[in-house]
Amino acid sequence: MYRIGPIGRKSNFHSREKCLIGLVLVTLCFLCFGGIFLLPDNFGSERVLRVYKHFQKAGPEIFIPAPPLAAHAPRDEDPHFMGDRQRLQQKIIAELGDILDEPQVAAVAAAASDAAGAAAAPAVQQEQPVQQETQPDVAQQQQRVSSADDTTHNQQQQQQQQQQQLKLPMGMSKDSTADHAADAGMEEKRLKVKEMMEHAWHNYKLYAWGKNELRPLSQRPHSGSIFGSYDLGATIVDGLDTLYIMGLEKEYKEGRDWIERKFSLDNISAELSVFETNIRFVGGMLTLYAFTGDPLYKEKAQHIADKLLPAFQTPTGIPYALVNTKTGMAKNYGWASGGSSILSEFGTLHLEFAYLSDITGNPLYRERVQTIRQVLKEIEKPKGLYPNFLNPKTGKWGQLHMSLGALGDSYYEYLLKAWLQSGQTDEEARDMYDEAMLAIMDNMVRTSPNGLTYVSDLKFDRLEHKMDHLACFSGGLFALGAATRQNEHTDKYMEVGKGITNTCHESYVRTPTQLGPEAFRFSDAAEARALRSQEKYYILRPETFESYFVLWRLTHDQKYRDWGWEAVQALEKHCRTAHGYCGLRNVYQQEPQKDDVQQSFFLAETLKYLYLLFSDDSVLPLDEWVFNTEAHPLPIKGANIYYRQAPVPLPASNAS
Repeated sequence: MYRIGPIGRKSNFHSREKCLIGLVLVTLCFLCFGGIFLLPDNFGSERVLRVYKHFQKAGPEIFIPAPPLAAHAPRDEDPHFMGDRQRLQQKIIAELGDILDEPQVAAVAAAASDAAGAAAAPAVQQEQPVQQETQPDVAQQQQRVSSADDTTHNQQQQQQQQQQQLKLPMGMSKDSTADHAADAGMEEKRLKVKEMMEHAWHNYKLYAWGKNELRPLSQRPHSGSIFGSYDLGATIVDGLDTLYIMGLEKEYKEGRDWIERKFSLDNISAELSVFETNIRFVGGMLTLYAFTGDPLYKEKAQHIADKLLPAFQTPTGIPYALVNTKTGMAKNYGWASGGSSILSEFGTLHLEFAYLSDITGNPLYRERVQTIRQVLKEIEKPKGLYPNFLNPKTGKWGQLHMSLGALGDSYYEYLLKAWLQSGQTDEEARDMYDEAMLAIMDNMVRTSPNGLTYVSDLKFDRLEHKMDHLACFSGGLFALGAATRQNEHTDKYMEVGKGITNTCHESYVRTPTQLGPEAFRFSDAAEARALRSQEKYYILRPETFESYFVLWRLTHDQKYRDWGWEAVQALEKHCRTAHGYCGLRNVYQQEPQKDDVQQSFFLAETLKYLYLLFSDDSVLPLDEWVFNTEAHPLPIKGANIYYRQAPVPLPASNAS
């Protein structure tokens, strides 16, 4: 029995309306069928389901809009916006990375080519289009809220953002391969040095990731480094720009990610060397900022420099050697000539602090190093020379020891390079360099009976006839001084530079290992040879290779590349282990014992200079880049588009 409907109820639809409804339903079914079976695979049912699940996992925060901008703050600089945007990007990458990274199906060959080009770009480059899409909205907001007096300021901000979008090509392969196409040997040598870098990095990552240095033989972190056992990632920060130069994109991303997530000095209660922290950490971050425009590196560089500033609080402005980054307490080494500061340490801050002021717009950093400059300019110098020790309280010299090696070396380097960094406008620095070099040539540079040029340490007017391996950088320093200004000293500078570089090479080839000792002497009994046991070690130092690189760039004499390749082979034979690279305890032994330390500067300097030695001159050209004493390249003002100077603040009268 069936239920009878209500009596008298009429049909709700006429036949015409029923037809229309039927057509609509058929159309919807057709669209659903086509969407599932006819569109490209990227929109298949399985992929749609995966995307849905990932969005479900990402949580509701993916749909939460960013907080409002702080007053008068551009979007890219507002800390609240930056923090939320970074967290959002990290969340999306973590949850959707496997989908977002899948290449899209190309409709035509040209589209496939474009996609491949994008995939080869660094991560920071791939993020650029997103930033560019947001900028017009920001500009419109600024135009609505800004008065006419703020127009210049906005233009400056936009100019700065455009500069930050510039990226130095990772690997720099476009320029470096052209001239070497006919010389497969150079390509092979570059690839060998690159493989050495990969070996050093991968083993550091495996056994000491986040620590400062690696002990390859022990396969554990090196807690006895100058930065102790704190997790400062010295090898990461020091070696990251080398990875970038070599085009090791995956390894570079690993290092950048660690810096973003882990690096901070806020909770470190340690007495750090102002000098070492500056040249390795501040210098490394500044180079990476110049290369990429990534604001992360600028922020980290400023963070580190701010932690060093308490060391400058002395009666003279000459900083102490050590500072506790948590308490701000600073002091000098107890062994340093009556509590003195060391010339090569307080005199090796200018490049980094001056550049930091230029990219942040904060003049404080430049003021601090300019104070040091004025003290050293005005103080009386015995025979025109700079002793290695200066008391930061009294402003008087300590022991009258002079050296172009340990305790003195990089101060002279930074006089010349400050002038170069300024676009050759800092004439004060160049004048001080010339005066110092002339005094050194008169009082400390000598020639051995067999014609080897060396620069001796000088103690109380007595030459020691000993030269440190550290002083081997000076071959390049003299040559660079000759090449950058033509005057009555040019020929002599170049002659001394070539002579010192040759002598340092001799100190290498006169050992069974073909690697040079920490110091070598000149006497009737021996030349360019270490005579004391504590001078016979080699700790993967770069200074000789630095001079090879500079002299090659300036002269194109093939012997410098040949000497560099000899060094590569010696490093591979005697310093390489299954788990990294070690120094040697005695370079005069046929089978020397290894010291079980992979120094961070091996990645930052030694391998970088060797790689550049076999690269084209267009890779980091010397008229656009100047290397700090840890081999971190900094851009030259006015000659380098990657200088990224902050906008000049408006005068108070115009900023109403």
